[in-house]
Amino acid sequence: MKTSFAVSLQKTRFGAIAFGESFTSIISKLKELGYQGVELAVRNPRDINEEEIKEIVKNHQLVVPAIGTGQAFIEEGLSLSSREKEIRGKTIERLKNHIDFASQWGSLVIIGLIRGNLPPDGEEKEEALKYFEESLLKCSQLAKEKDVRLVIEPLNRYEINFLNTIKEALEFLSSLGDDNIGILADSFHMNIEEANFYQSIIEAGDRLWHFHIADSNRWAPGFGHIDFESIFRALRDINYQGFVSAEILQKPNFPEAAKQTIDYLNKQARL
Repeated sequence: MKTSFAVSLQKTRFGAIAFGESFTSIISKLKELGYQGVELAVRNPRDINEEEIKEIVKNHQLVVPAIGTGQAFIEEGLSLSSREKEIRGKTIERLKNHIDFASQWGSLVIIGLIRGNLPPDGEEKEEALKYFEESLLKCSQLAKEKDVRLVIEPLNRYEINFLNTIKEALEFLSSLGDDNIGILADSFHMNIEEANFYQSIIEAGDRLWHFHIADSNRWAPGFGHIDFESIFRALRDINYQGFVSAEILQKPNFPEAAKQTIDYLNKQARL
């Protein structure tokens, strides 16, 4: 099992992620604990010192399996489904920056919150969904040019109002017809939306390219009530080869959350 931990490169209101003044100290701790990768969340890659980040990660011999993009939605309201053409254009341009950043690492680019919310119903909803499809395809084309893949993350209904389940994401991707886009499953969101952890992962099959782990309370696995045994059994049954990446609240604190996660994942790997 390949393990990683989600870390933010910029201060954000999103709490389920590690962030600190010293990126080096966070990376050093992850390496010390035995993580193989670090998932990087960044609002705008143009606002960070990319060379410094690359050097720190490289020196600690970690890989970067995925780039998170949701802060652009949280902090700036950028959205691929916006009914405002200017906002959609800015969002595509921002994701182009994320794709460029990801191309240096061979990372996936996550399409989660940045897809935005659709109007509740009617023609406006259909129009916004069409805008999302068009915008996503443009981003996928840009990604293909950089040999980068995208992943859609099904999110729970309280955060985003469409593509909430793995089945919905699979059906959407089937209709879209773009094999450069896969799925990121997240146990926290699955606990709210999926009827059966095992079956949902089995249905995702080889379209599942990345996995976020968090318990029912979004703490580290083992601090809540999710049945992780069925999750890891399903991952083994589909011969999942991607990363299992912790996107969790830093409770009771970052070092303890990171240690609890890696200990739990190592225990599952031995089963």
